[in-house]
Amino acid sequence: MASSRPHVILSAAISLDGKIATRTGDSALSSKIDTKRVHKLRSQVDAILVGKNTILQDNPMLTVRHVKGKNPIRIVLDSLGQIPTSSKIIQTSYQIPTIIAVSKKASRKNLARLGRFPVDVVIAGKSRVELKPLLQFLYKTKIKTILLEGGGTTNWDFVNQGLVDEILVTITPYLVGGTNAKTLVEGDGFSKISKSLRLKLHKIRRQNNEVILHYI
Repeated sequence: MASSRPHVILSAAISLDGKIATRTGDSALSSKIDTKRVHKLRSQVDAILVGKNTILQDNPMLTVRHVKGKNPIRIVLDSLGQIPTSSKIIQTSYQIPTIIAVSKKASRKNLARLGRFPVDVVIAGKSRVELKPLLQFLYKTKIKTILLEGGGTTNWDFVNQGLVDEILVTITPYLVGGTNAKTLVEGDGFSKISKSLRLKLHKIRRQNNEVILHYI
């Protein structure tokens, strides 16, 4: 981990063929026991981060449920500030600290719309959110650990820029298939294996009919 940015943990549940959702967007891969494990993990980090598409697709709360513990700060990458104010994450921003990271291309109208809610809007980047300056800013605000819950495009941006320090992936007993089904890491991908992110397998844990792989 770089000393000037938070420690980033990529967390996901994937199918046997590496999908995080079907072609229609169904992402209900996790078992009840794994959901509980993930919520415990959420309670142990300072913040949880997703991209705008995850909000549009799943409309998640990004809170701690099923276990006791504190809610992390919620961070959404949304370059143009287009996140719906009807989304659960905006509607619950009165109770839970929420950061919307935008670029300078976010319109005044969108910024004013978000300004009606108690969210912290952080401008990081000219035409899109630039991750390294954003992470440096978050680190200065005492955010030391971030749980990255994707989706695939956001995961790629972090992986491509060498900003992932740890990966926790639950392998679920499903074969999803589909060229248009979302995978753990999307984007352009690396051109050669030698250029890709390589981590060390730290731990393997069997969880009923699932396997959790922990890489560092």
